[in-house]
Amino acid sequence: MKCPFCQSLDNKVIDSRLAKDGRVIRRRRECDPCASRFTTYERVEEILPMVVKKDGKREVFDRAKVLSGVRRACEKRPVAVSTIDELIDQLETELQEVGEKEIPSSYIGERVMEKLRITDGVAYVRFASVYRSFRDVNEFLDELKHLLRPGEEGR
Repeated sequence: MKCPFCQSLDNKVIDSRLAKDGRVIRRRRECDPCASRFTTYERVEEILPMVVKKDGKREVFDRAKVLSGVRRACEKRPVAVSTIDELIDQLETELQEVGEKEIPSSYIGERVMEKLRITDGVAYVRFASVYRSFRDVNEFLDELKHLLRPGEEGR
């Protein structure tokens, strides 16, 4: 592992522990040349399905892309970073469990919206407004009315 401070490959693990329900190993490392300490995370490389976009193009599932959208939706909201990471972890697990080689991007977007709806209503509306590309205020209001109906399940 390359030291992020001096770029040396000469370092040692000083502590290891399980993280995220045992699915990730957190390693604390110390660089021999510069004595800096840094943390790395090791996880099993999971085989996720290809994402089929609206225009028919296929691309590899990109955790960072989904994470970026969710973080943007949760900006300035009382949603912990750990909650967002957990949401993305759950999504990845669901995608693996589907057992399909290809999944439409719409499925991923709907799953994210469902999770955000439970987590934070404002973040849900923010994400939905970008994901669903509301054309006018009436579509936006319809979504808000849908959100405010008590006891109703997600779309």
